[in-house]
Amino acid sequence: MAFRPRKRAARQVPDVYWQSCDSKRVLGFAGYKAGMTHASYIDNSESPTKGQEVVGAATVIEVPPLYVYGIRCYSKGYGAQNDSIGDILISDSNILKVLGAKKAEPKKFDEAKATDVRLLVYSQPDKTRIGKKHVEKFELGVGGKDVAEKLEYAKSLLGKELRVKDLFKPGEFLDVIAVTKGKGWQGAVKRFGVSLQRPKATGKRRHVGTLGQWHPAYVLYTVPQAGQMGYHTRTELNKFVLKIGDKPEDVNPSGGFLQYGFVKNDYLLLKGSIPGPVKRLVRLRLGVRSGNVQPKDPTVSFVSVASLQ
Repeated sequence: MAFRPRKRAARQVPDVYWQSCDSKRVLGFAGYKAGMTHASYIDNSESPTKGQEVVGAATVIEVPPLYVYGIRCYSKGYGAQNDSIGDILISDSNILKVLGAKKAEPKKFDEAKATDVRLLVYSQPDKTRIGKKHVEKFELGVGGKDVAEKLEYAKSLLGKELRVKDLFKPGEFLDVIAVTKGKGWQGAVKRFGVSLQRPKATGKRRHVGTLGQWHPAYVLYTVPQAGQMGYHTRTELNKFVLKIGDKPEDVNPSGGFLQYGFVKNDYLLLKGSIPGPVKRLVRLRLGVRSGNVQPKDPTVSFVSVASLQ
C-alpha cells in the first residue's frame, strides 16, 4: 500500500544504489530467475527453531558469468549519467559487436578527479536455455578504501569474466532488485484491496464508495483508483544465501523448471521468494542493512528435485 506511484517500470534492468564498502570487492551481480523449490537446512538464525532442521521454500537463480567490458568514473558518485566524467573501455571489435556499438570513442578525462568507480558489465544469456538474444548492460559497484584502490582493482578485472562464487559466499545476506510480474490495468478492489459494496447501495459492487471529502475540492492521490498493477521495480532486503553451486544437476528438477527449462551454469539458492516472473533478470547486491553480521555457513542437507510438471 505504501508504494507510490504505481506506474510501470521505465526499464526491465533496474537501477541499483551502491553502498560504500572498505573491502576490495565487487558489490553486486545479476542472474535469471529459474523457479522455486524447497530445501532442508539447519536453522542458524535467532528464531525459536534455532539449531533445528527446517524445511522451507527457496528460489533458484541461474547466474552465468558477467563480462567486464569497461570502467566508469564519476565525479560525485550519485550514479546519475550527467555525473560521469569518462569511461575506460576495452578495444575489442568482437565485444563491441556484442554490445551493438560500431567503435569505442571514450573521451579523455582526468582520473584524479574521480570520486567513485563502477564496473561496466554485460550479461551472457546465450549461455542459458531461456532463448534471450540480446545482452543486458549495467553497472556494478566496487569496494575499496579510496578511489585509487577502487580504480586499480577495477582495471585488474577489465576484459575478464566474473563468477558469482568468486564474489559471494553461502551465509551472506543479499538484496534482490527486480521488476515484478506485470498484471496490467486492474480495478480498485484487486489493486488496493478495498471492500466490495453491498448491492443495494449503488447497484455497483467493485467500485470505490467515495473519491474523498468536499474540501479540498479535488481528488487526492491517496484515493484508491483503477490503474496499472505490477511491473514495478521492487527491492527485497536481506535474502539469505543457502547455497552457491556449479553443478546444476543438484537443483534441476525432473523435467526442468516450469516455463524455464534446465539450469546450465552456476546457480544461487536463496531462502524464500524474490520479485519477478521466471526468466526475468534480477540484480543482486551485498546487503546494505545486514549490519556487521558475519556469514554463517548454512548446512543444506536436501534440495528437492522432484518433478514440477
